[in-house]
Amino acid sequence: MYNVDMGLNETPSADRVHIAFFGRRNAGKSSLVNAVTGQDLAIVSEIKGTTTDPVYKAMELLPLGPVVIIDTPGYDDDSDLGEMRISRTKRVLNKTDAAVLVLDASAPQDGFYKPEEELIKLLKEKNIPYVIALNKYDLTADKFGQAEQEKNNGKDFNTCVPISENALPVSAKTGFNINLLKEKIAVTAQAGESDKDLIADLIKPGDFIVLVIPIDKAAPKGRLILPQQRMIRCILDAGGIVIAARERELREALAGLAPKPALVITDSQVFAQVSSIVPEEIPLTSFSILFARFKGFLETAVKGAAALDALQDGDKILICEGCTHHRQCDDIGTVKIPRLVKNHSSKEPDFHFCSGGDFPQDLSSYKLIIHCGSCMLNEREVLHRKALAEEQNIPFTNYGIVIAHIQGILKRSIAMLNL
Repeated sequence: MYNVDMGLNETPSADRVHIAFFGRRNAGKSSLVNAVTGQDLAIVSEIKGTTTDPVYKAMELLPLGPVVIIDTPGYDDDSDLGEMRISRTKRVLNKTDAAVLVLDASAPQDGFYKPEEELIKLLKEKNIPYVIALNKYDLTADKFGQAEQEKNNGKDFNTCVPISENALPVSAKTGFNINLLKEKIAVTAQAGESDKDLIADLIKPGDFIVLVIPIDKAAPKGRLILPQQRMIRCILDAGGIVIAARERELREALAGLAPKPALVITDSQVFAQVSSIVPEEIPLTSFSILFARFKGFLETAVKGAAALDALQDGDKILICEGCTHHRQCDDIGTVKIPRLVKNHSSKEPDFHFCSGGDFPQDLSSYKLIIHCGSCMLNEREVLHRKALAEEQNIPFTNYGIVIAHIQGILKRSIAMLNL
């Protein structure tokens, strides 16, 4: 998974709009990224192919807000490693919420060259909104006239090269139209933003919501994990009242509450124990299930869990995590889930694992894909993974759904979610 500079109080990368800069080598992508961010984020050089890997930076981009800016290698890289670099650039598309296609305005062009044509085709296929930035516009002053530059200021300027779509002339070197580009990026990105919320539509102000949070050797010392933090904040934003307890104190917590809680949300690893404690009339679900709903693949995950009942010896199962972390001796993804699946099926499946951004494109050899709660992935990347599985007819589910299915409480855990 990529690294972003982010403090404890900052917006998680999964909740940030991902804005990627694409284009051929020496179009000035890195210079433009630096100009837009106001930082020396990317290395700039006249040498073609300076950017060899995608570079990520979490930041505030006004007037949009919290974003992840991504600088990508040139899409026309014909070096020995070019194919690999272009492949990595294509993978960035799978998590891109809005794109900036950078062209060199000073270069002689006859419409789009092949790289731009292919990029625009991919952006449209993936329904990614984009802006075209004609960089190095300062070098066209002699040809087009400085007065004309200043007169148009990018607002009514169609384009200085014969391309098929409107584009904004900019200069990373002089700062020409950079603020206007930032505004255009913000409008473009906001047009594609979702207004979904993690839990606001399930509760009302004043509701008591109980969170069951195990504190064991796998829990990070002195803090809560991201799904728990985010759930607390979303409940508070919706006017709910949060009650948090370990599974060991849950019975006492419920007994002391009046009125009864509107909802209990548990870590999936203690699902069975919590289900036995929470009365049937109180809705119960898990963090992982709510994240599957929020990311847009809950229905697919519920259907995918049925594959657990038809496993055979040797069936390949891919278990995926959206982040990379230090694994404990009883890690949920590599130890607990495989153990539960084997005990449930009485078979010996062949488990495979991936984490971070390493998700295989060819899934045809797998009988089932079990994904984590995806709290570290933005919605677009999760839905891309789900779509790959669906295209190849591979069942796709997640940790919480698997645990609830195996423990016989799946129906209860999704009852309030109106599937």
